[in-house]
Amino acid sequence: MIQSKKDYLNYLRLDQEALDIKANWKTPLKEFIAPHYVWQFQKKLRKLEYYKNCRKDILGKLYYQYLRLRFKKISVKLGFSIAPNVFGPGLAILHYGTIVVHNAAKVGRNCRIQACTNIGASGGTSKAPQIGDNVYIGPGAKIYGHIVLGNNIAIAANSSVSKTFLENNVLLGGSPAKIIKEIDIKKIIPYAD
Repeated sequence: MIQSKKDYLNYLRLDQEALDIKANWKTPLKEFIAPHYVWQFQKKLRKLEYYKNCRKDILGKLYYQYLRLRFKKISVKLGFSIAPNVFGPGLAILHYGTIVVHNAAKVGRNCRIQACTNIGASGGTSKAPQIGDNVYIGPGAKIYGHIVLGNNIAIAANSSVSKTFLENNVLLGGSPAKIIKEIDIKKIIPYAD
């Protein structure tokens, strides 16, 4: 979670690396001509997190309300329903399209998430999945309930994960999900640590 200006800048840098966006003198012109909307969304998400967590002064609170409106507008435009303080640094949203993430969910560093995914609570409870670091979530994956997932996991397309998997370095797939095989997550997330 972002707790300082230094954290905020670090999250932005790691998100930019995860999205493979190279910053140079041409970047502002490229953004003007062909905006990278997912990157714009992620920048707004991180700024909103910074102001929510760190700026408790009156001006910070007022600016936070303004940022919430702008964040909601781009969220609706891209089809994302993602609350602040859910994802760790190194987030890469790979496409626009429906992505719904419960506000009680927690996802670690270096998550790559595809479109049409859902991370949510189930059974009338407000407890949501707690997901480790270096996780790839394939298109159409559903992860729900009061569950815990380990580190270095890939979740196959259209899988339904509703139970805890503490094993690391595995591919989960199917509905209901089960361990398919062991994997090297660096082949899927090259920047994984």
